[in-house]
Amino acid sequence: MRPKKVLIVDDSKLLHRMFEMMLRQYTLVHAYDGREAIDRLNEHKDVDLVLLDINMPRMNGLEFLAEVKSIVEHQRIPVVIITTEGTEDDTQRGLDAGAAAYVKKPFRNEELLGVINRLTASPAP
Repeated sequence: MRPKKVLIVDDSKLLHRMFEMMLRQYTLVHAYDGREAIDRLNEHKDVDLVLLDINMPRMNGLEFLAEVKSIVEHQRIPVVIITTEGTEDDTQRGLDAGAAAYVKKPFRNEELLGVINRLTASPAP
């Protein structure tokens, strides 16, 4: 199943513009911190995928992820962490918190699109 609606959670307006160019085939919902992202998820119950930064004001990405994974109706949504935090420990912390994938900035568009395709591919019958 290809995602139709993607929630972008990042405090960089430049990254939001870049995702708009790169992900034209999807409906994008924008949030600039984790607290706003929770509100957007509650408004847009049909979000299929979340692209999440870690370092943000008010509520960081790991706090957002912990809250999302504690809400039953949101647990099914795959979350891809996209961040400059790139040590093995950082990656493991993100995956342990419930992220489906971890992509380090800067990334190539093809790399991220490959992760999205892998996470949203329909399982073979």
